[in-house]
Amino acid sequence: MYSYTRAESRERARLFRKGFKQALADCVDAKVTARIHAIDEAAAERGQRELTALHEVQATARQNLAAAKAAERTAPRADRAAAREARKQAEQRVKLAERAVHKAERD
Repeated sequence: MYSYTRAESRERARLFRKGFKQALADCVDAKVTARIHAIDEAAAERGQRELTALHEVQATARQNLAAAKAAERTAPRADRAAAREARKQAEQRVKLAERAVHKAERD
């Protein structure tokens, strides 16, 4: 997964256009391709860190859901409605975390 900053995206696009023009003239500067590769490496490293963080958030959300389910099962009758609502909120957080992870892995 790549995670480009806006400045990196603009610079990469500018370098790509410059490299394309140079390729048409058959005189590509190695500095242009080296800079593009450097931007790609930085974006890949950043993307990997973000994906790792998303996986941690997903694991935490799943753990919280398991705790909410256990609390719901062991709650006295008077507190069961609040425990059920807490479980539903935990399930929603798990769904959001899973969507974020799937989207990040797809990109």
